[in-house]
Amino acid sequence: MQTTTTTDIPAPTTAERVRTALIRADTTMLAVDGCDPISTTVHHLHDEGHVAIVVPARSDAVDLAWRAGAAGLSAMLELTDHSPLRLRNPVRSLIWLSGTLRPVDEPRRLAAEIAEILPHPELLDVGHTTELLQLELTSVVAADTTGAESVELGAVLDAAPDPFAIYETAWLQHMEDDHADIVARIARRIPSTSRTGRIRPLGLDRYGLRLRIESGEGDHDVRIPFHEPVDDPTALSRALRMLIGCPFMNGLRSTH
Repeated sequence: MQTTTTTDIPAPTTAERVRTALIRADTTMLAVDGCDPISTTVHHLHDEGHVAIVVPARSDAVDLAWRAGAAGLSAMLELTDHSPLRLRNPVRSLIWLSGTLRPVDEPRRLAAEIAEILPHPELLDVGHTTELLQLELTSVVAADTTGAESVELGAVLDAAPDPFAIYETAWLQHMEDDHADIVARIARRIPSTSRTGRIRPLGLDRYGLRLRIESGEGDHDVRIPFHEPVDDPTALSRALRMLIGCPFMNGLRSTH
């Protein structure tokens, strides 16, 4: 079933969504000319526009990258952002990062540098069971329920990920499991003619809350904006209380 989204209210830019997906995407696939797609778990964007990717050491991609050397290989990294909830259509966005894939001369040194910013257990295995490759980006495309859009690499490098990216899963699960009443109160802001289905929390960012309406006629998404963008948990809690319509409530407090 097709999903549609309201887009005429404040929302993250495409570049911001890409930076957030690099942190939050739970499924990633590296497609390289000459071999089958490879599932990856670590992908780190450098300021120069290169993405460091951890892949299995014995994968064909590593062998092909070393054979190609400085010339590199055409490759694409696909990032899929799924809802942490069991939605009928769980995919929230897809990001395609295309460019030239090359080997890394000192992979363990680079892995150590990345670990200082992005600690991940698979970085410890670089040089043993895993290997680092580097994708020099030439194209970035993002797609969600509103369609697909190309974004300039410079805009992606200048953008920042959403400040709540690492907390979003716990907040959404907390709302779904323990605060259905709050979701229902926020949903009153949606025109009654559009509230014809099951309403679920879909996304949370500094600009507002996204809700998914699942009905027999299809799914559609609605963005409920905050009165102003927020940047910290205190401001987020206050903004959610204002959406509920009771600024003196204690707000949501996740135990995660």
